[in-house]
Amino acid sequence: MVQFISHNNGRYGELEGIGLALQGGCRWIQLRMKGAGKEQFFQSAVQARELCKQFSAKLILDDRVEAVLGSGADGVHLGKEDMPVREARRILGPDKIIGGTANSIEDIRRLVADGVDYIGLGPFRFTTTKSRLAPILGLEGYRRIAHQMAEEGIDIPIVAIGGISSGDIVDIQNCGPFGIALSGAVLNAEDPVAEMENIIRICK
Repeated sequence: MVQFISHNNGRYGELEGIGLALQGGCRWIQLRMKGAGKEQFFQSAVQARELCKQFSAKLILDDRVEAVLGSGADGVHLGKEDMPVREARRILGPDKIIGGTANSIEDIRRLVADGVDYIGLGPFRFTTTKSRLAPILGLEGYRRIAHQMAEEGIDIPIVAIGGISSGDIVDIQNCGPFGIALSGAVLNAEDPVAEMENIIRICK
């Protein structure tokens, strides 16, 4: 399970990056444009949805619940300071995907109780794509949380996130049944399409 998170790195814009990730085989995209205005984000979401449809890929919007229904996106990812999960579910209904951000087992318990469909757990390490970073988890943090989830019988898809490169994937997956979310590892590669193909191969 691999999610690509869009990011304008100065070399590629958000939509360009999404196109490259899709060409490389990713079928789960998150459109993230923190500084964009409402109209700019909505138009980008519509364009991203069209790109994703060409590849039968899922599109998740970061934060912008109100843009999901109009753009045809498949769901939303909510950070800790975004709209509460229960309110987003009321607006979006039962069929849209809702993901949430966690940094601890306490966050995971809360998000599961609120009814999210998956959890982005991190950050794995320092990342420049996030301005306000939660405490770094690293491999030890992932092992600890995976163990706590197993002990408590918590069964929900978990996606590791935050500064992950292709060389980290095997070690992370050895910690527990984690999916992987990436951004810079793909966009900063010499050949982003080939790098995404490589990441997909490693994750299988």
